[in-house]
Amino acid sequence: MEYIIIIISAVFVNNILLSQFLGVCPFLGVSKKVNTALGMSAAVTFVMALSTLVTYLLQYYVLVPLGIGFLQTVSFILVIAGLVQMVEIILKKISPALYQALGIFLPLITTNCCVLGVALLVVNNEFTFGSDPHMLNLGQSVVYAVASALGFGLAITLFAGIREQLELNNVPKAFRGVPISLIVAGIMAMAFMGFSGIV
Repeated sequence: MEYIIIIISAVFVNNILLSQFLGVCPFLGVSKKVNTALGMSAAVTFVMALSTLVTYLLQYYVLVPLGIGFLQTVSFILVIAGLVQMVEIILKKISPALYQALGIFLPLITTNCCVLGVALLVVNNEFTFGSDPHMLNLGQSVVYAVASALGFGLAITLFAGIREQLELNNVPKAFRGVPISLIVAGIMAMAFMGFSGIV
């Protein structure tokens, strides 16, 4: 039951993108087409799940025991950068078209604040679930990371679908392009905040 609560909370109630506003750069930059949004979602999900697993283990089995917790952010960024490089190499071989479509936003996953944010939230005990009031266990951490990535994917894919439809509609000239995109993003954020009870 705890895992279901974590998933619902991460995808809808505390959506990493529309409620916590982390990862807005790729949200606006890669959301012109649904295909590229789905590709970015898959890449972020892969990186976020693996980086959370690796950074959790790094934090509790290397940094804390050795008393070098001050290296947390730097070491986490290095882990994320390595995983992003791996995703880049894989995408370049498997799907060159998607690799080209994602362009500069693929290496920018390294600095995507939602990936680093989830890793830091998990190890800094910003929230708790279940019987242990101090920290998430490894399973809960990975489920939270995957659910957060799915929430990111849901938001960016919905936004890309809306932007594709807006291209086909007669939007007033002053609102075409970025202005209407920002208005839609704001409305989506308000809708997702409704899941948390904010009226």
